Amino acid sequence: MATSKIMIKGGRVVDPTQGIDRVTNLYISGKKVEKIGGKTSKGYKVIEADGLYVMPGLVDMHTHLREPGREDKETVISGANAAVAGGFTSIACMANTQPPIDNAEVVKYVIEKAGKAACHVYPVAAVSKGMEGNELTEMGDILKAGAVAFSDDGVPVKNGELLRNALEYLKMFGVPVLLHEEDMSLSHDGVMNEGPVATLLGLTGIPSVSETSMIARDLVIAEYIGGKVHFCHLSAADSARLVKDARARGVKVTCEVTPHHLVLSDDIVKEMEYDTNTKVNPPVRSRDDRKALQKALISGTIDCIATDHAPHAPEDKDKEYNYAPFGMTGLETAVGVVFTELVNPKKLTVKEFVTRASVNPAKILQIPGGTLKPGSAADVTVIDPGKEWVVKTAAFKSKSNNSPFIGNKLKGKVILTIVDGFVKYSEL
Repeated sequence: MATSKIMIKGGRVVDPTQGIDRVTNLYISGKKVEKIGGKTSKGYKVIEADGLYVMPGLVDMHTHLREPGREDKETVISGANAAVAGGFTSIACMANTQPPIDNAEVVKYVIEKAGKAACHVYPVAAVSKGMEGNELTEMGDILKAGAVAFSDDGVPVKNGELLRNALEYLKMFGVPVLLHEEDMSLSHDGVMNEGPVATLLGLTGIPSVSETSMIARDLVIAEYIGGKVHFCHLSAADSARLVKDARARGVKVTCEVTPHHLVLSDDIVKEMEYDTNTKVNPPVRSRDDRKALQKALISGTIDCIATDHAPHAPEDKDKEYNYAPFGMTGLETAVGVVFTELVNPKKLTVKEFVTRASVNPAKILQIPGGTLKPGSAADVTVIDPGKEWVVKTAAFKSKSNNSPFIGNKLKGKVILTIVDGFVKYSEL
């Protein structure tokens, strides 16, 4: 559905970039935001938004789309459909495809596919060729092809010299390296958080120090070089503490947390009786870690909410816990999970939610979005904070349904997503 002029009427418009948080009307003309405020409705398609939050389109800077190579799990098109159903108007797709996004041609391939997608899709290219950690990719050519950042997410950049060289090179472009932080010599073949629950279940644990030790190393390298580092999916209290301390010293560091790390703890593996949909890397950790991550998000130490949407085919997840792949879907449940746990209980304000889920990700990746300023792209997300709903497999737009939240009742639902002035998802 599309129309040249849209008026979203009477919603609570929240745009931190303009200091706006009030009930008013939002006007869209063509692909752009026309204005905020006004009374006329003549010539506009009117969308009633009484009692709803109207905000800049959400931006997920950490999504796995699996294309090329594992289109049975997800494609650029299906992932984008899941994204708009979850309120995301822009997503950045990670490089660990088969083959990986490690050269200009694969970047162009993803961008070509994205031309028909329901939302904006921005490729994140690999730091190292083949994601093997030995040799830098041709970063200049890759940037020209359209990549917005670099990451070997899924595996850490084990070689400190390689990271140093990447940061030095990318300084001239102002582009960040997005880091999956894990010391493999400490995590070994672990499958969940190291602690009493893992011991009780007889599963090998992954200690939080496997994450924090790498964060400490890379903060020191970033401080020495002066480059931009962004830490993916923080899972431990000490990780947030290290980021806070480094930022106070002037290190150019940003970071993200996933909805599942904000609301789940390692008890979930026991409660769901070894359900492999709870298996994710980094693992969900202790209750104390979960509380610390919430506190760090609320305070602004953690900059972004990112889904780490990691779809897997049912046959891949239908294995013993030790052998199933890491990862869970997240695009379609993110808003409901965060609103249920944090926004509706008023732990996190709506303004803070928009800042963490839209403004900051767009700013870090230096992509359009995160604002409803007149003349900006008409990317808009509308949320009903009071709508209760049950997560159901049949409703997923993603090709995969490996979510630990299936069957959960959530409160807070995306009901309208507009991308470039086009309604891409609607429950109105």
